[in-house]
Amino acid sequence: MDEQHLEQRLADVAAAVADKTRAGMLCLLMDGRAYTATELAAATSVSASTASSHLARLVDQHLVRCTPQGRHRYFSIASTQVANALETLMGLVGARVRNIHSHTPQHLRFARTCYDHMAGEMAVALHDRLITLGWLDHDSYQLNEPGLQALAQLGVSWPSASRRRFACACLDWSERQAHLGGQLGAALLQAFERQHWVERQLESRQLTLTAGGRKALERHFGLVLPAW
Repeated sequence: MDEQHLEQRLADVAAAVADKTRAGMLCLLMDGRAYTATELAAATSVSASTASSHLARLVDQHLVRCTPQGRHRYFSIASTQVANALETLMGLVGARVRNIHSHTPQHLRFARTCYDHMAGEMAVALHDRLITLGWLDHDSYQLNEPGLQALAQLGVSWPSASRRRFACACLDWSERQAHLGGQLGAALLQAFERQHWVERQLESRQLTLTAGGRKALERHFGLVLPAW
């Protein structure tokens, strides 16, 4: 990148941030979650059309990314590099990250099904823990050998031949962070149910984490979940 182009890119990015509404959206997104344009519009007190215009500008400057899922489009910080830069700027002005309040009932926020895999706070925490343990690669979503062995010992299995994607990040609609989908996500739910770590509630997507399941998550994954 030549010096003239670098200067122009810097000016463009600075101009994208130098707007109160767009800056507010970026601050909201710094909680690590993804939100719809409607939610960001309400949180920054602008119309839906105005919010869409601002978000398009942020996406165009690679500060925010858009993830389509179902009928909705979710917006989040584009990269760790962007988050680090924003965090530095926020530190200079003493800004704090705000949260958009979720109206999802707590029992559904904690644990529920998403098609054939787990969702909610527990599932998001498990997804992140598998990556932190080094068992699951964050980019390829493939298990390494220690991960394969550890899950096999827990009775987690999946079809050897399937057209379905092995594992993927599925955006959680209450937590606005990724939980685990694909064959691996489904296999984990099946294993958790077989061992009575979670139980489905009749006529509901809610999952109940049993006392044994809570102990198993701590023992096998080092995952300690808050009581609610």
